[in-house]
Amino acid sequence: MTIQSAPAGLGASGREALDGYRDLARSLPIEDRVRLLTGRTMWELHALPQLGLRAIVVSDGPVGVRGTGEDADETSALFPTPSAIAATWDRRLAIETGRAFAHEARSHGVDVVLAPQLNLQRTPVGGRHFECYSEDPFLTGEIGTGVVEGLQRSGVAACVKHFIANDSETDRTSYISEVDARTLREVYLAPFERAIGVGAWSFMAAYNRVDDGVETGTMTAHRHLLVDLLKHELGFDGVVVSDWAATRLTEESALGGLDLVMPGPRGPWGDRLLDAVRAGRVPEGEIDDKVARILLLASRVGALGAAPLPLEPAGAARDLIRSLAARATVVLRRDERDPVWDRPAPARIALIGANAVRPHVLGGGSSTVHPAHVVTPAEGLAARWPDAELTVHRGGDTRALAPLLDLAGRSTGRPAVRVRRLDAAGRELGVDELADWDGWLRDLPDEVDAVELEFVARLHEPGDHTLAVGTVAGHRVEIDGRVVAEDDGRAGVEVVLDSSVNNPAGVPVVVHVDEPRDVVIRSAHRVTRAGGYGNLVRAAVRHAVPGPGAEREIADAVAAARAADLVVVVVGTNEESESEGWDRETLALPGRQDELVERVLDAVPDAVIVVNAGAPVLLPWLDRARTVLWAWFPGQEAGHALADVLAGAVEASGRLPWTLPARAEDVPVPDAVPVDGRVVYRDGVHVGYRAYERDAIEPAAAFGAGLGWTDWRYDAVLGVETHDGGGHGGGHGGGVVVEGDVDVDVLVTNTGQRDGREVVQLYLEAPHPVPGDLDRPARWLGGFAVVDVAAGESRRVTVRVARRRFEVWDPRLDDWALPAGSYGIRLGRSVRDLRLGTAVRLGLDAVEEG
Repeated sequence: MTIQSAPAGLGASGREALDGYRDLARSLPIEDRVRLLTGRTMWELHALPQLGLRAIVVSDGPVGVRGTGEDADETSALFPTPSAIAATWDRRLAIETGRAFAHEARSHGVDVVLAPQLNLQRTPVGGRHFECYSEDPFLTGEIGTGVVEGLQRSGVAACVKHFIANDSETDRTSYISEVDARTLREVYLAPFERAIGVGAWSFMAAYNRVDDGVETGTMTAHRHLLVDLLKHELGFDGVVVSDWAATRLTEESALGGLDLVMPGPRGPWGDRLLDAVRAGRVPEGEIDDKVARILLLASRVGALGAAPLPLEPAGAARDLIRSLAARATVVLRRDERDPVWDRPAPARIALIGANAVRPHVLGGGSSTVHPAHVVTPAEGLAARWPDAELTVHRGGDTRALAPLLDLAGRSTGRPAVRVRRLDAAGRELGVDELADWDGWLRDLPDEVDAVELEFVARLHEPGDHTLAVGTVAGHRVEIDGRVVAEDDGRAGVEVVLDSSVNNPAGVPVVVHVDEPRDVVIRSAHRVTRAGGYGNLVRAAVRHAVPGPGAEREIADAVAAARAADLVVVVVGTNEESESEGWDRETLALPGRQDELVERVLDAVPDAVIVVNAGAPVLLPWLDRARTVLWAWFPGQEAGHALADVLAGAVEASGRLPWTLPARAEDVPVPDAVPVDGRVVYRDGVHVGYRAYERDAIEPAAAFGAGLGWTDWRYDAVLGVETHDGGGHGGGHGGGVVVEGDVDVDVLVTNTGQRDGREVVQLYLEAPHPVPGDLDRPARWLGGFAVVDVAAGESRRVTVRVARRRFEVWDPRLDDWALPAGSYGIRLGRSVRDLRLGTAVRLGLDAVEEG
């Protein structure tokens, strides 16, 4: 039996198609149906040739599309981090990003991209803060669903993650998020609901558990949230897939709304689920619905019946990446006396900072993508100003761990590593000599119980070298004849889930060298049996060469700055700071970077400071620096984008999608460490900037802030129009009873010397007193619009405010309500830079001028 098209046709609604696929599912043997519900491999689903169903292929993808890892030389385009995409506040660019992801997916043979992440930046120390879009649910939804639309217009599925209340990393696989109904609906559910509205084809259930006041359960088995809310109330017709290795329960998850367990082939379903169905503990109808959803997904991506949708035309990914990174750059401080973009071409450039030498272009964890090349700041500035004399100075190392020893492509003619494989009895199974070593052995056969590794490191520089082998439990490490570390345990899938396997420290050993010599490193490892991630061994060989020390490096950097025409200091975080798997312990920049900036500014007050970080960090020198740029994790074109901004070739038109705190003690949610296994969302609806507004706390830079390279005047509110037939221009007289969306027209003028891009932001303020004693934010984002305006010109801009932006979830009604009263409408450049105001009465009879 071969199916040629979807039962209800691709043009039919998802509900109609699901009905047809349920009928088809019922015609399949129960064994085939159950087999479809667990992945075949790490990244592939099962095929059913008798249906014409090929294997659906999935891939990680928040900053690109990594692929399946089957080709060791596989590379992918690396895009700016999602927070950077949100910093553009430009839904059109988000859609373009999604389209580019679709092209990347097709080139890798991928059908489903595990993106976007629509969780919120509830706390600035959250390990995956960089992978989220914003601390605001509306901005998150608008930009994140732009990526969804761009992907799916080209027939590649988005997998929206991580549903739900999965906003921190500490104990992420076990904690219970305790969220009241109103907070869940208005804040954390809002972006996901928006994704359903644009037709997202799949959702990912998170690792954590949730107590929503109705049910407490793991998100892979939370029937109230997955079935009652997501599928029934909100009408989600797609596939709910587990986060990788998140599913631990068989019958509970099958009854709780999960459709697909990943990765495969191991997992809690398979034969156990088949037995539960045959015993009547799981109705066959539950299985049929899951199979129908997978078949509908297959038809949408061209894996069943009809061919995939044609790809929309797209330009070169590198051009989009470069433009995005430059556009997303936020100007936090701008030298009004001598703008960097208006200076003559420099003759001497001093490029300073550890992140100038080695830019941090992406955060760690599952979002990792391997580009063919990363353009460094030095390469970008040299290409922009080829005649300038460019010097690069690190100014001190910022990492606590030694860098990885480069064991690939060595010229000694010896192998990088000798690998001896052993069984559980210690018998030798084989020996391999590998030319390269990237720190991993993957996909080891089950019979391999342990591995012995031998490396030979040639140490050239005289002085003290630091060596270590970073690994996980179950090891013995010998360096230069000394046993330096032993552990009798054995690691399992937990080291993958908490990301400790990605950046292991190891025990550092100092080896003194007077003249070049070889140092032998031997390590023995018990194989980590990581469930669906396979059997693996991790051995990150680390090596720090003798160096002059931080004090000397800082002094050299300051001397170079004094001799230069253009000084660019790049500070930021690194792979030890921002990563999936753990939350940060501090908001301070690592190492002595603050001291480096202060000393450079002492010598050269007009030095340009660039912050290369995904999440907020404290900038104690912000007010004394004349030019400060926030450059995010900018992706593979980092250097070119920075040069474009410094030269003024592209306006740095980014606006902060989160709040930059002035002090750590000001942060509303300083951490999300579980207490007695629970993360209680006590901040309620006052997430991010809303808490700063409520408590009148002055941040270092407000939500929505960004100066750009030109100046703006907000002239007037030209009119307020409703979409239910009411309306009024200018704000005087007339009656409005809002039943639908509201359009607010505002006139803005570019008063600067160059063309520019403005983000017109509209904030709402609740009526006073607040009806029904509801605890509403002092101010919240109601809408925004991006506009390009030539120097000296004015533009009428329309900002739409959806009815939902006025509404509140009323737990007493268990429904949305629209409280009557006069709502303030404030327009400006950030939540703290509001230039114009008006008001709209809901349920009453007038629009008032503010």
